[in-house]
Amino acid sequence: MSTTFEQILDRAFGHPRGLLGRIGGTVMAHANGATERHVVDVARLTPDETVLVVGPGPGVGLRLAGQRAAVAHGVDPSPDMLALAQARCAAEIEAGRVRLARGSAERTGLEPASVDVVMSVNNVQLWDDRHAGFLESLRVLRPGGRLILSAHEKWLPVPRHALAAELVAAGFTDLQTWVWQPPGVTAPLAAQLRARRPD
Repeated sequence: MSTTFEQILDRAFGHPRGLLGRIGGTVMAHANGATERHVVDVARLTPDETVLVVGPGPGVGLRLAGQRAAVAHGVDPSPDMLALAQARCAAEIEAGRVRLARGSAERTGLEPASVDVVMSVNNVQLWDDRHAGFLESLRVLRPGGRLILSAHEKWLPVPRHALAAELVAAGFTDLQTWVWQPPGVTAPLAAQLRARRPD
């Protein structure tokens, strides 16, 4: 793959910015929408829970989480994605149910043991340091809190079971992993993982 093409992909999807980032956000909202909704369903959010969405991108899953939980925090390193998420979640932000901040998987800016659920869709492959990201998720989760990850299986940085082993090494328990086929004949298979912070 040429360096120029890699730079275009990074500007559109990896670290979205500018016009390409906004185009990438529109593509992500459409292509990831079904998976975002599926992950929110898997999380089984309740009206008294607090959620962290790592890398919410254009905010599809974040908005739905904000409609189901008490509060949904979204942290993203891209100002362009934060702007798209802010527009999509405007009603939930006004109601105090969605809060957005610039941050990353490794540095969320949230207090220890402050959330019940951490969710991330098609983002773990972009983390600069997965171990640090998993430790940060563990830090912000309350005891018994749960983590749900989903990513295109073909784009995972390591095989799905190796990713599960990394979660165990970070301190998570009750690991479950499976694959899910999003609707659409061309939709890539999603690798999904669920884990829990020990009580």
